[in-house]
Amino acid sequence: MKTIGVIGLGIIGGTWAKHYEAAGVLAGCWNRTPQPSRPHWKSTPEEVVDAASAVQIVVADPPAVQSLLDRVLPRLGPGKVVIQSSTIDPDSSDRFRAQVEARGARYLEAPFTGSRPAAEQRKTVFYLGGPDDLIAEVLPLLELVSEKRLVIAAEPRKAAALKLAMNLNLAVLLEGLCESLTFARRAGVGDETFFAALAGNAGYSPFAKLKEPKLRTADYSPQFSVKHMHKDLRLASVAAGASKLPLLEAARARLKLAEDRGDADLDFSAIMKLL
Repeated sequence: MKTIGVIGLGIIGGTWAKHYEAAGVLAGCWNRTPQPSRPHWKSTPEEVVDAASAVQIVVADPPAVQSLLDRVLPRLGPGKVVIQSSTIDPDSSDRFRAQVEARGARYLEAPFTGSRPAAEQRKTVFYLGGPDDLIAEVLPLLELVSEKRLVIAAEPRKAAALKLAMNLNLAVLLEGLCESLTFARRAGVGDETFFAALAGNAGYSPFAKLKEPKLRTADYSPQFSVKHMHKDLRLASVAAGASKLPLLEAARARLKLAEDRGDADLDFSAIMKLL
């Protein structure tokens, strides 16, 4: 893989495109909402596919991925690779893989963890699902925007499932952090004391460190939005293995409530406002 195109220039895709451009490998980019001032902007996703060896898709959900594939599949063929980095469900991964491979192209599932700060600092972590030879071929590109690349399995669907599992964990952790902080505040314990104690507790984590400034200052500018986390838990809730997972349904309900109250575009730490 010598060049890459990015389709979907949101918080993450737009940041990756800048890194690829700085490295001299960006062949094209496109977004549903036009951003023609970007380097290597193309007027259609089809033009991105034509220009690049590999195309990385970073959009909202399975229907958005399908709508793009409906457009670009006729332009795919031998020598082309689709790197699917949107958060999707395992069944959608199977379907997209079959569509791409039917055109003679290759398909890599490459969901990721890490919000805006991680993307900006090239600390994204990819979960890779696909054959070893394809992974080896695209690694030089993915290394330009990430800190780690974890090979999950030869089956792309397993990487998609793991991404949903990781986001379920984060959603549950955040609700617990918000509730414990609220409990401490109501007991008269200051935030400085609470977070100092948490830092020395077994329950401390890099995630708590990331969300601490947001919770202390009520700064809910998006790193990862309510609507996107809610979407991910909806996908998880209908996937195989999701039945009888009570915290999944509880976390999903909290995110739905935040979205219903108008906070869809805020960082998902905005569930604190519900308390």
